[in-house]
Amino acid sequence: MKSSKGVTVISLGCSKNLVDSEQLLHQFRRIGYEIRHDERPRRGDVVVINTCGFIQDAKQESIETILQYCEARRKGQIARLYVMGCLSQRYLEELKLEIPEVDAFYGKFNWQDILRDLGREYLEAEHHCRVLTTPSHYAYIKIAEGCNRHCSFCAIPLITGPYQSRPIEDIKQEIVELVAAGVKEFQILAQDLSYYGKDLYHEFKLAQLIEEISDIKGVEWIRLHYAYPYLFPYDILPVIRERANVCLYLDMALQHCSDHILQLMRRHITGNETVELINRIRREVPGIHLRTTLMVGHPGETDADFEQLKSFVKEMRFERMGAFAYSAEEGTYSGDHYKDDVPQNVKQARLDELMAIQQEISEELSQAKVGQRLRVIIDREEEDYYVGRTEFDSPEVDPEVFVGKERPLGIGAFYDVQIDEASTFDLFGHTV
Repeated sequence: MKSSKGVTVISLGCSKNLVDSEQLLHQFRRIGYEIRHDERPRRGDVVVINTCGFIQDAKQESIETILQYCEARRKGQIARLYVMGCLSQRYLEELKLEIPEVDAFYGKFNWQDILRDLGREYLEAEHHCRVLTTPSHYAYIKIAEGCNRHCSFCAIPLITGPYQSRPIEDIKQEIVELVAAGVKEFQILAQDLSYYGKDLYHEFKLAQLIEEISDIKGVEWIRLHYAYPYLFPYDILPVIRERANVCLYLDMALQHCSDHILQLMRRHITGNETVELINRIRREVPGIHLRTTLMVGHPGETDADFEQLKSFVKEMRFERMGAFAYSAEEGTYSGDHYKDDVPQNVKQARLDELMAIQQEISEELSQAKVGQRLRVIIDREEEDYYVGRTEFDSPEVDPEVFVGKERPLGIGAFYDVQIDEASTFDLFGHTV
């Protein structure tokens, strides 16, 4: 079957994967393909699936998606099927053996070969150019690949390898071009922001990078995702505090607070050190909103460990918090050396209890915003409201602000919004 000169990219997993998909879409468009993202492919399309392999649920979703498009390939509905990303990076040979219907598999770092195998050139000079799949006013910026931390439960270093910082000038060039295209808000991403620059410049450079990005004309908001608590770069705090376009927001996965569990997790930090870190961040950056992720059910987690985690959440009152239950991943230290000894029903019960505590905290914090005037960027229009976010809210994962339609508002524009009501997570208001 001949290709329709169309390509559909299906992007699974995290926002870092999405950046790769957007770069691939640009390369396909540059050579004349009609491009689609996360849509139903047209007959004769080339389909590329960008997979996730982080935890079992993500791996299962990736496999099911591959099999779905294998059936479309068998029926002649699509011309070719390629698979790339984290799952195929880690299980390349197994996937080739088990799913031979796929035309070719690529890992996380050689997806450029898809174009070469189609007889076209990958243009290295445009490696950072992208087709945005997000609303045109915000973009994700990946400043590094890999991770050097080797937490006991995490497969990311096995998939992505050691930490690789992008040069500051390369990142700035990408942002300048995106600003010229109308992007105003930048979500700065890395598996570990704290480590940025150490491999490339032999010292931590996150603070310098964010300062230089904040100097770029047209950059309205900068938001930081995935700092690591051990060896936290404290010099980033005055940058967040003093730079008006750096959002009062920090995403930092803490995972736990029990010394016993943190040691088993190989996190290189204690519970008391974690509390001191949080207190210092809040002291040095008044008004900052902290997002964190916690894990329940890690091997060895006792009832006492969980009670300590509950008390920690109640005391810290995180503005944004997610949690998930441990799943054993092959090749990780926990998966290979610890018995998965917390029953699944106990994991789920602990997860539900922890999130119920956080829900109550979130509702109280949301209600405290009633009466405030907040700067809001508008993401989309719905039937009864415009929907936007404050500087404290990252797209997709955080609460939204529903703004009344008293007057027409521009998508991607900023407005001052008076908050009139609040639900557990979302806010409701009107422009002033």
